Amino acid sequence: MTSGSAGSFAAERSELLARPDLVGPGRRQALTDVTDAWASGLFGSAGGDRIGAALVAVGGYGRAQLSPGSDVDLLLLVPTAATAQQAAEVASAIWYPVWDAGLRLDHAMRSPAEARRVASQDLRVLLGLLDLRVVAGDEALGAGLRQTVLADWRGFARRRLPELLASCAERADRSGDLAFSLEPDLKESRGGLRDLVALRAVAASWVADVRHEGLEGSRQALLDVRDALHDVTGRATDRLVLQEQGTVAKRLGLLDDDALLRQVAAVGRSVAFALDEAGYRVDRTLSSRGRIPRIGIRRLGARAPLAEGVVEQDGEV
Repeated sequence: MTSGSAGSFAAERSELLARPDLVGPGRRQALTDVTDAWASGLFGSAGGDRIGAALVAVGGYGRAQLSPGSDVDLLLLVPTAATAQQAAEVASAIWYPVWDAGLRLDHAMRSPAEARRVASQDLRVLLGLLDLRVVAGDEALGAGLRQTVLADWRGFARRRLPELLASCAERADRSGDLAFSLEPDLKESRGGLRDLVALRAVAASWVADVRHEGLEGSRQALLDVRDALHDVTGRATDRLVLQEQGTVAKRLGLLDDDALLRQVAAVGRSVAFALDEAGYRVDRTLSSRGRIPRIGIRRLGARAPLAEGVVEQDGEV
C-alpha cells in the first residue's frame, strides 16, 4: 500500500473492521499492518528518508494491539544532522493526513537524545518506548534508542521500579478493581491492561521475574472485550458500563452480561495477583541486597519446614 489519501486509507480500514471473519489477535494485527503500510507511505512521501529519520510506533501501537478506537502513538525520530525546519516539514506531512483520516493521534518529534531525556523524567513515556517498533526509516536509529532506554531502565531500576509500582497503586485507588467493579475500566482498573504493561516492564528490568503463565491469555481476553466495546459503542472507551455489557457479551459470543463480568473478573484477579507477586519480589530484591543482581543469579535462603510438604523460603510459603 502506498501513501494514498486519508480517505482511501479510512475506507480500507473500515472495510477491514467490518469483516465478520476477522476477530481477536488476527484483527488487531491486520489493523496494525494496514496502519503501518499507510504510515510508511506517508513517511516516504514526506521525505523522511532524505533526512535520515525514523518513524516509530510506541505503546499499544508498538505492541500491535490496536483496537478500533485506539490512539495511534507515533514518534518521529530525527538525527542531529537534520535541521529543525526539515524535521518540522516531515512531521507536518505525516501528522496532518493521520488527523484527516479521523484517527486519534498521539505524536511527538524528538532526537534520540531528547527522547532518552524525556523518558528519564516521565514514566509513561518510558513505558511506551520499551515497546518501540520501527515503522519506516532508519532501523538503526530506532533500535539504538530502544536499547539505550532499556539499558537506562535496568541501570536505574532501584529508583524507578518503586515509582512504577507506586503508580499502579495510585491508579488502583482511583479506578478500583477490575475483579470487583460493576462498571470496570479495562485499562485503568487494578488488574487491567495498564497493569499488564507494568508487568512487562518489571520483567524487562531483570530485577525480578514475573508470573508468565496465563498472562498472555488474560491480555488477549481484555483486548477482545475492548475491541467489542469499541465496536458496539462506536467510541474510544475503556469503561464497560452496564448498558453496554449485554451487547458486548453478545458480540463476544457469551451467554449474557453476567458471563462477561465473570470473565473480566477472572482476568482481573489473575493479573492483580501477578502484579502483587511481582511487587513482593521486587521489594525483597531491592531491600535485601546492596546492588541489583545479574540476571539469572538468585541466592536462596534456608528452607524452614512448616508442615508435611510445605516449607518457607525467603518469606514465601
